[in-house]
Amino acid sequence: MKLLRVGTVGAERPALLDEGGVLRDLSGLVTDVDGALLADEAALARVRDAAAAGTLPALDAEGLRVGAPLGRIGKVVCIGLNYHDHARETGAAIPEEPIVFFKAADTVVGPNDTVLVPRKSEKTDWEVELAVVIGRTARYVDTAEEALTHVAGYAVANDVSEREFQIERGGTWDKGKNCETFNPLGPWLVTADEVAEPQALSLRLWVNGELKQDGTTADQIFPVGEVVRYVSQFMTLYPGDVINTGTPAGVAMGAAEPKPYLRSGDVVELEIEGLGRQRQELADA
Repeated sequence: MKLLRVGTVGAERPALLDEGGVLRDLSGLVTDVDGALLADEAALARVRDAAAAGTLPALDAEGLRVGAPLGRIGKVVCIGLNYHDHARETGAAIPEEPIVFFKAADTVVGPNDTVLVPRKSEKTDWEVELAVVIGRTARYVDTAEEALTHVAGYAVANDVSEREFQIERGGTWDKGKNCETFNPLGPWLVTADEVAEPQALSLRLWVNGELKQDGTTADQIFPVGEVVRYVSQFMTLYPGDVINTGTPAGVAMGAAEPKPYLRSGDVVELEIEGLGRQRQELADA
């Protein structure tokens, strides 16, 4: 299923994109697309049955804002340097273990919402990423195979980053990763049963129409199952938590000088095979 949330900021309602590309209203069945829904197998079954029966009312998509496909996100866990080609372009050693950092849940915005360039920013960067959404509590999971059974679905994420704040201002990466609007998510949460192989998805990103990133999740250093297993050794993952699993080569930080960091007015577009497409225009904060 392709689950999403539509409407104005703070008033999004749950919806489904059916196999014919028609937007369907889920508000008569569920209150939201969130961790509570993803953990409720009976509720998900009702949604699937209604979609199959064709009983869900259609929504007029014209002019309707698409919000982040997941409400009430618990935490956003991120994995750094998780693609071989991205590690090479930045001159970093291949990590022996996943590099873990966090983004606050309030960085998450809709897939087509405006992204704000922070005040005093000179190095705002882009990162197309596969986002993993947790559907079952994961605590000390034993194997990567078992870890995949805790995944509810997948989505497109843009892990927007301010590199000076992240790297040159001391401390951890947090200052460069948690600026307002720095995690566009969506358009859809595609349930795991529709993603046959999460390690065979193409990822692409364009800036002002120029292709910058063109990679595949096959190049991940730590695959999705291993990432979930690993993270569960250090913290409990709950339904509605999100893991951003890293980005392939092609970020501004890895480019030749002068590096093409983002400015107000730039347009970023990104997509992951089968998971949909995002478009953001940049504006000054």
